[in-house]
Amino acid sequence: MGSKNKQRRFRENETFHNVYQPTREELVDATYKLKGQWRSEVFKNDNPVVLELGCGKGEYTVGLAKRYPNKNFIGIDIKGARFWRGAKTAIEEDIPNAAFIRTQIELVEFVFEENEVDEIWITFPDPQIKYQRTKHRMTNLQFLERYKKILKPSGLMHLKTDSEFMHGYTLGLLHGLGLEVLYANHNVYKLEGSPEDVTEIKTFYENQYLEKDKAITYIRFKIN
Repeated sequence: MGSKNKQRRFRENETFHNVYQPTREELVDATYKLKGQWRSEVFKNDNPVVLELGCGKGEYTVGLAKRYPNKNFIGIDIKGARFWRGAKTAIEEDIPNAAFIRTQIELVEFVFEENEVDEIWITFPDPQIKYQRTKHRMTNLQFLERYKKILKPSGLMHLKTDSEFMHGYTLGLLHGLGLEVLYANHNVYKLEGSPEDVTEIKTFYENQYLEKDKAITYIRFKIN
């Protein structure tokens, strides 16, 4: 993507009512104004709040929002030029239960209050295969602790990935910690019984993986 196109998208994001771009200082050095207030101040309802972490172009956030109008969906990514597409689609198609936040995933506990979130989706994260990149894996112990702080006790986690490594790493970690794995599938498009919200919503890159006959995996689990 050219720099001019990126700048145009950044400027357009600033005009979108469904995009929030707090600074690091606003989050870390003070209590963010929307922390604990996402239902009441942003969505104006008391429906469940569901996050998509590392939302990319926002296809999953928008797809889930259309599928479940009685839930509130928030896509989070540091790359605003990417989720611009999802935010714009939500506005163009009048999808009021989809919003986007530009921030680092490491700061998620500063964005949401304890027990404010009902579900978290992690879709096609970078598996960070090299050992020295372990700290960046979005299902490592440190990240799970962050998610635990904001999830309700009954909250659900979802991991959808094309990485057999990420799938196996996460399952091994969950079992080692004694956490509850509710469902696991190492090839959702070829094995029967796959959840519809896993198979009926596809991202741009997921379609590319499927063209190469790459297996897509899914885990649903709890961390509380």
